[in-house]
Amino acid sequence: MTHSHAIVWMDTKEARIFRFNAVDVERETIKAHNPFRQVHHKAGVIGSGHMALDLSFLDHIIDALRGTTEWLLVGPAQAKLELVRHVEKTMPWVHAKLVGVEPMDHPTDGELLSQARRAFKAIDRMQPVPPAG
Repeated sequence: MTHSHAIVWMDTKEARIFRFNAVDVERETIKAHNPFRQVHHKAGVIGSGHMALDLSFLDHIIDALRGTTEWLLVGPAQAKLELVRHVEKTMPWVHAKLVGVEPMDHPTDGELLSQARRAFKAIDRMQPVPPAG
């Protein structure tokens, strides 16, 4: 069964992806191989004080979105914005399917899926209805 919508909740350690349609839900969890760690900047050291991204983590998230027509990205802090930048640069067709980015702390699976259904119901209402022909 195809799942047309997806919501991705991610932080620096994991991503929870729910692909769903009106009657079915499929859940996947992806763990970061090398989770981001906070690095403190020290005086006199060259660099920004940030660790390099775990690109394979971001690519696994993108791969999990195959077959969806729309997706929503939620999560705390900056990790979700790194995914948006990565998708924008490397896969613009996936970025075009992104319908929103919202802050969200650590919801339960039920809260996350409920938020996704509400958001997509609102998005579906805003889309123009094709003319009858």
